[in-house]
Amino acid sequence: MVGSQLQQKIELAGEEIELNKPVEGPRGKQKNGTEEVDVRWHTATISRNQRESSAGHRGCVIWFTGLSGSGKSTLANEVDKQLHTRGHRSFILDGDNVRHGLNASPNLLEKIHGQPFAKRFGLGFEAEDRKENIRRVGAVAELFTQAGIITLTAFISPYRSDREAVRKMLPEADFIEVYVKAPLDICESRDPKGLYKKARAGEIKGFTGIDDPYEEPESAEITVESAVNSPQVLAQQVLVWLERAKVIPVR
Repeated sequence: MVGSQLQQKIELAGEEIELNKPVEGPRGKQKNGTEEVDVRWHTATISRNQRESSAGHRGCVIWFTGLSGSGKSTLANEVDKQLHTRGHRSFILDGDNVRHGLNASPNLLEKIHGQPFAKRFGLGFEAEDRKENIRRVGAVAELFTQAGIITLTAFISPYRSDREAVRKMLPEADFIEVYVKAPLDICESRDPKGLYKKARAGEIKGFTGIDDPYEEPESAEITVESAVNSPQVLAQQVLVWLERAKVIPVR
């Protein structure tokens, strides 16, 4: 049985909305192998409203998606830089960086924890592993948002269903999808890690854009053309959108 709910009111884009969060208490019994675990939601003493008031802006997730080489990480870092310059609280969850720890590969985990652990918790690049990669990042980003932080994520995240699953973790106004659009030939010409070349040679299987699909966003909040404008110009476009959406104050 699900525990009782606490209605938490927050103000988003000038509108007061209610979030249903479980109050402290049992949320139901969960299975951990053969053991039943009692998991409870603990309500923080400091509310999200208080954290956002202190920060001077709303918390949110800005989800940069696009092909490898489209410029997601470059743009996320430029947006982060401009937000930091304004004194805002932001942090980047980068696709490569989380693969060093939170979403490490089986090979990396095996060196530290052994094969059984690595097989169970390590993530590769098959469809199911990619799905879990995005789910874990979405869960972390949702916690950052509760802390009043502007969380920037830079992931290929090729499947619409995975991106939509993250969107559904958050109140509607908290998820901002940014499609970093660039033609495949431009992405291939950049190819900083030589991955497209290896994929074309058949050395990498299931590579997004070559032999695995990238599903373009159908209704992204923001679409930018990284082959047309510089990261600085694109970052300004993102910040203007954030100002208009009342995520950050107008400068």
